[in-house]
Amino acid sequence: MRRRDFTLLSLGSLAVPAWAENAGFDLLAEEFIEALWQLDPDAAITAGRFEFAPRITLPSNDQRARRRALLRRWLARLDAVAAEELSAGQQMDRAMLLAKIRSDLWRLDTLREWAWNPAEHNPAGAIDLILNTEWAPEQERVKALHERIKRLPAFYVAARSSLGGVTREHTELALQQAPGVLAVLDDVESHAQQLGLGSLMRPALTAARAAVAGYQAHLKKLLPTARRPWRLGAALYEPKFAHEIQSAATARQTYELALARREEVLASMHTQAAALWPTVIGAEAPPADRFALIGRVIAKLSEKHVARERFVDEIRAQIPQLEAWVRDHDLLTQDASKPLAVRETPAYQRGVAGASIDAPGPYRPQDRTYYNVTPLDDLTPEQAESTLREYNHWILQILNIHEAIPGHYTQLVYANRSPSKVKALFGSGSMVEGWAVYGERVMIESGYGASPEMTLMWGKWHLRSVTNTILDYSVHVLGMGEKDALDLLTRQAFQTQREAVEKWRRVQLTSVQLTSYFSGYSEIVALREQLKARPGFSLKAFHEKFLSYGSAPVRLIAAQMS
Repeated sequence: MRRRDFTLLSLGSLAVPAWAENAGFDLLAEEFIEALWQLDPDAAITAGRFEFAPRITLPSNDQRARRRALLRRWLARLDAVAAEELSAGQQMDRAMLLAKIRSDLWRLDTLREWAWNPAEHNPAGAIDLILNTEWAPEQERVKALHERIKRLPAFYVAARSSLGGVTREHTELALQQAPGVLAVLDDVESHAQQLGLGSLMRPALTAARAAVAGYQAHLKKLLPTARRPWRLGAALYEPKFAHEIQSAATARQTYELALARREEVLASMHTQAAALWPTVIGAEAPPADRFALIGRVIAKLSEKHVARERFVDEIRAQIPQLEAWVRDHDLLTQDASKPLAVRETPAYQRGVAGASIDAPGPYRPQDRTYYNVTPLDDLTPEQAESTLREYNHWILQILNIHEAIPGHYTQLVYANRSPSKVKALFGSGSMVEGWAVYGERVMIESGYGASPEMTLMWGKWHLRSVTNTILDYSVHVLGMGEKDALDLLTRQAFQTQREAVEKWRRVQLTSVQLTSYFSGYSEIVALREQLKARPGFSLKAFHEKFLSYGSAPVRLIAAQMS
């Protein structure tokens, strides 16, 4: 989901050329995709192509050389296609494929995260998908995993050879996630024993566990000399932003837009909090400082939250309520046949975000989507209370809107319907995250949870998306330190201490991704406001038309809809 800038050519009144009529470009795109799957079976599995289950991608120099050669070959082939001879949809596909290839080459040869981030080399996700997706009878799934797991010792040898000049923070993350890899192997063994395949799987699993332990030992040896800075720096940040976000704006321009939006949100929140002060706080005179006033009201309201032991269950219970609201207010058409399962975040995925969506690939849209929620079981009472205040009675609902309905889950169901595999497979992260943030606004605008408290809390949550951009750019480009970052998050964005500490950790482990929320949202809102001025505008029609473009970058969608 990482792209570069391309201009979409307007077809105007041009007749559809022979190239588009005979679907020649579509065949070319399909040929590229199939070539990519042959080289990268892990990516194929994520997309839903489980015939690649027995194979594994080794993070080796030879593998990277093969990938580089394939990407360069296809860059030349696709670049030679005349855009003006394609249909509008094919022009989008061509732009997205070229962007993907250029982004992959940049990541491979310039960013080189495979060398400095040990957490890049984590085989657990594909194993989990192969085992727990019903793509074949369970016995066949376990047998396919036998071939894959036999290759794990070679996988970890290649991973160790790839590393050089690692960061301490990413090395610690890989060590934190290693027990999750072992837990996935335990899950495989449990299934194998139930199927009478324990003796078949045992040697491969024993060797795989030893390989994981060897990788852990290697990483522990690297820790004392892990001195690479985790900050991306200006020289890498701007091109990474261009590849991943694919906005019409630069990273610097997006940062400045976020600063302006921050002032708008804070002014609105100040007015709302001042109105709530007498009922929430009482007769005490409100402070002159706006941060203090807003913070006091939010802190008091945040005392209303679900019980710790009910956290995951409450999220599960709210999903049908959101589905009913979207249906009753005719915001968009939903597909009840696509299952959504709320589950605890698998151990191998923990350490970056507390909630996330795992959606099926476009080759198997019928499979369930997982809404991952990290439970609070391992937290101290103080840590749990801090988290519960952050995800209080109102914010927890907004989180579920963002992650599930009409946010990520809904958008990705629509993406899998796209007749273009390119638009479903190689989408833009800023479109995906931007839609989820936009979905929050749509629900509030439609009257969901209508109350002064919900309005204020949505302002706090929305400020979080805006602050993500400010934080990420300030930290990775401007050199913001931990003290100032925590002040930005807690005092100026009203987040709890625990939430702020976790975000500081996240900004050390990721870069640019935190800007995708506000960047995508801003472009979607700008497109909607532009189209609303036209006669006959329908909000539902706008939503469904926008989502019909898969996960294409917003600026490419805007070029089609404007």
